[in-house]
Amino acid sequence: MATTVSVPVSEAISRIPDPEVPVVTIADLGILRDVQVDEEARTVTVTITPTYSGCPAMEAIAARVDFEARALGYAVSVRTRLSPAWTTDWVTEAGRDKLRRFGIVPPGPAGPVRSAGPAGPVPVELGRHVVACPHCGSTDTTEISHFGSTACKALRRCEACREPFDEFKAL
Repeated sequence: MATTVSVPVSEAISRIPDPEVPVVTIADLGILRDVQVDEEARTVTVTITPTYSGCPAMEAIAARVDFEARALGYAVSVRTRLSPAWTTDWVTEAGRDKLRRFGIVPPGPAGPVRSAGPAGPVPVELGRHVVACPHCGSTDTTEISHFGSTACKALRRCEACREPFDEFKAL
């Protein structure tokens, strides 16, 4: 007689792969903001934040959250939270490692967020944006297109090994 091991609903939801970059989960990317489980009522409320407003993957993520929760016997409510806005700083170290192993350069730090307050001096940084090739490690890379396979990524090419690759943009 086979026995089945039940996975907690919060764990099942945290394992959902991102539809656009399936090597990372919605938890790895920081899209999954909160999971509230009421075991007595068998309900779960999930809060997700899109990587940018209008992200087409959000509908697929919400549908997958619904599927996973219902498969475990829970009624589900999926909420989308736009504030605070998602930032690449929310990508976990595990997520960054998974992106790198898949051949996508993970994002660097997003940097400070400017307030919408009074205009003032705008800091200007001079320098070259250096991105190491995930295939050979060379820093002799060029941005081919500011928009890659998704709006969150830029398309780059390594001048040493000539391989194209995506760079996850810092937002």
